[in-house]
Amino acid sequence: MIDATQLSKAYGEVQALAEVSFQVAAGEIVGLLGPNGAGKTTAIKILTGYLQPDEGSVTIDGLDVLTHTLEVQSRIGYLPENAPLYPELSVQKYLMLMADLRQMPPADRLARISEAVQATALTDYLTRPIGQLSKGLRQRVGLAQAILHKPRLLILDEPTVGLDPTQIVEIRRLIKRLAKHSTILFSTHILPEVEALCDRVLILMNGRVRADAHLSELEATSDAILVLQDKTKNVDAMLRQIKGVRGVERMTMSDGFPAYRIQGAAKADLTPSVYALARDNAWPLRELRRDVRTLEAVFNQLATTEVATTEVATTEVATTKVEEA
Repeated sequence: MIDATQLSKAYGEVQALAEVSFQVAAGEIVGLLGPNGAGKTTAIKILTGYLQPDEGSVTIDGLDVLTHTLEVQSRIGYLPENAPLYPELSVQKYLMLMADLRQMPPADRLARISEAVQATALTDYLTRPIGQLSKGLRQRVGLAQAILHKPRLLILDEPTVGLDPTQIVEIRRLIKRLAKHSTILFSTHILPEVEALCDRVLILMNGRVRADAHLSELEATSDAILVLQDKTKNVDAMLRQIKGVRGVERMTMSDGFPAYRIQGAAKADLTPSVYALARDNAWPLRELRRDVRTLEAVFNQLATTEVATTEVATTEVATTKVEEA
């Protein structure tokens, strides 16, 4: 559905995107994750044909965005961070206006509006001026206009920003329902949003793709967690003898049972070997599992690495300028 290749975009001396490439298959829900200023909104504006990249190309549903802009836009539903609503219009009149701008056939217009209103649970608010609605209801109105024409691709930029917890849950449920008919790409810097809605995540930092993987792949580690029922001698030393073990760390568990983190080589699964060792030595095994990182831990690790890399690059540039002077 989306094929972005080597996208670059600069605003003066600020490099918003630098050689960004990714693909999104039809039917996926993909979270575009990153801190503020990472390039998420710039990427979305290029995908929707609002901005042209300095370099690179994008195809949506097989069509080049630059050469088939209007046709591509007709297949996209887009909800920007601040939805362009008209507060003086009622919900019904606003959706009629959007249907007119979308050039929908008059025979289909009422049916499409009715479907969008039902999908976003706006039936009781059709005659209310948009300016009198709560933030959550205005977000729903924005979503209703985005799905009015049954888009093949739905792009949402920070869809739950500024909402209270109840409204956030409502929007999440709505996005999951919409995913039955549309591919969804949504931008956010809120990690629970991605964990609640997505199977796959793209992480942008400083205009570059730093991760592109399914959540299960990002969160999986090569470490194993071993918990025993009672204290046992020489556990650390024996665990270190297992092939592929890089280190063993004693852990403090809230329930007081002795526990160990066994650090393994990249992509290794140590649990079969640890289980065999525990069985052969009659260890009182309470728990054995492969460790899992949270998305927050993954994100923080990438952010730390990014900061360190940026500081090194900045130091090198400054040194070069001093030497030239």
